[in-house]
Amino acid sequence: MAKIPNVTNQIPVPAGVSVKLEGLHLTAKGKAGSIDRTYKMNDVSAKVSGSNIDVTGQLCEANTLSAHIRNALNGAEKGYSQKLKVVYAHFPIALEVKGGQVVIKNFLGEKQPRHANVIGATKVEIKGQDVFVTGPDRDDVGQTIANMRIGTKIRNRDSRVFQDGIYPVES
Repeated sequence: MAKIPNVTNQIPVPAGVSVKLEGLHLTAKGKAGSIDRTYKMNDVSAKVSGSNIDVTGQLCEANTLSAHIRNALNGAEKGYSQKLKVVYAHFPIALEVKGGQVVIKNFLGEKQPRHANVIGATKVEIKGQDVFVTGPDRDDVGQTIANMRIGTKIRNRDSRVFQDGIYPVES
């Protein structure tokens, strides 16, 4: 069985982003927001050296941690955004943001509203049939979108006929 090689990846820190790294606890702050995350990985280490972050460890774990750190730095610098479209055939769906939830009203004519949680520092903006989800953390933005999609999941009906829901349109 072949031994997995150790590698060292250098990740450049973008201008305008401040990074604090204590062990595997990363704090990145930039103009789009801040990300505070602890990574739980074995046999991998990370340290700030100048304007780079050096990640050292076995190939697969070092590459995984490097990708997470790159996403965090990109999110702190530029942020992540996704546009979604509300689609309905007969019953107009009404969306409303209340606190940390998106309230989905009148989905398929249902009397009780459905709810989808907004995760972390993600912001949800509703303009007519368009929904804009933005935030500094890629995982939180994706999970918020997934929560809205799950909130409009159609049960006990033919999904080929009932295609109402919230769908991603563009990034």
